[in-house]
This record gives sequence, structure tokens and C-alpha cells, in this order.
Amino acid sequence: MGSEAPKGVVVHVTGFKKFQGVPENPTEIIVNNLKDFVESRGLSAGVTLGSCTVLETAGDGALPFLLNTMESAVSKDNKQVVWLHLGVDNGETKFAIEMKAVNEATFCCPDELGWSPQQVPIVSEDGGTSLARETCCSTKEIQKLLKKKGYDVTISDDAGRFVCNYVYYHSLRFAEQKGHKSLFVHVPLFSSINEETQMGFVVNLLEAIAATC
Repeated sequence: MGSEAPKGVVVHVTGFKKFQGVPENPTEIIVNNLKDFVESRGLSAGVTLGSCTVLETAGDGALPFLLNTMESAVSKDNKQVVWLHLGVDNGETKFAIEMKAVNEATFCCPDELGWSPQQVPIVSEDGGTSLARETCCSTKEIQKLLKKKGYDVTISDDAGRFVCNYVYYHSLRFAEQKGHKSLFVHVPLFSSINEETQMGFVVNLLEAIAATC
């Protein structure tokens, strides 16, 4: 007898703590407040908010915690598992859906544990630094749904080479192995788009992800 089709979608969300130049990371605030916000607002049928985790803005030092978090979140009820990673782009004024991550760590500044790799493969067994992994989420459809809600959303093909790209690469690799999906979205600072709007955006993002799975 074949396996049953997934019964809905569960989305696990991560954000980051502070890092050099960003003493207050909006994604930490969003992720810490997301469960209460969802409880008060509700979600559309078919989507469930899973774990909400805030990561150190670090590469190798934070990797074991990230992978342990992902390993512990395997769906027990046949739901499609999606990993949504939120990072901040402090020079941006709109939301950016990241299509891919590259197998290269070239940090523009030391991470929060002091690591500053330059042109290093994130996973050496995967090959060189030119290798890229792409999300299997429907980025254009997600963008279209979010634009209908009034959000300024772009699709990006370059997540940088800092910790955001580092985490996204590992997440895409893990998701491929486990039959999950992974997506990274950059948000601006609250000074560009206020906290209330960004909280609403993330809830609409969860619903758009579920609607396109």
C-alpha cells in the first residue's frame, strides 16, 4: 500500500540574534512573538505553525543546534514539513524571497562566535564554492499571493555569503534528504517596515507557503 498524501503543512520558523551592525535583530523579535500572534490572529486551514527558534548569528558554532532542531521536528502525522528561515537585510526596504544558497562561506565580518571564513566550501564533500542549491518552494506563486495582500516582495537569487546563506545551504541540504522543503526570506529593519506590518507579513507568508505546497 502506498504512502498517504500529506495532511496539511507544518512550518517551522527560525530567526537570528544580533550581529555586528545590527544590535537588535527584527527576526529575533518576530520569531519570539510569533506563536502568541498566531494564536490571537489565527491561521488559514491546512497550515500549522511548528517550532519557533532563534539562532546565534554564527556559522559552524551554531550548526549543531540548528541540525538538532531540524532533526527533532520530523512530522509525526504525515504533514508536509517546511523550514522557513528569516534573516534581516539592514540595507533593504522590502521583503526578499531567496531562491537559492551557494556552497560558499565568505563572511564580510566575523560572526558572533568570531569565525570569519573566506571562500570556504560550506560542505566540502559537495564540491566547490560554485555549487548552488535551490528551494523547491514555489517562489513566484508565493510572491504573487503576498503582493495581493499589499506587500512589496521581490525574488532574490543571491542570499549573500554570510550566516544567512550558510544556514540556508545546510537547511536546503537537510530538507532534500528528509523530504522537507526550505525557504529563506530576508526582511528589512523595523525602521523601514514596522513590527506590526512585519508580523502580519510572516503570517501571510506561512499561509502562502501552505497554499502553494
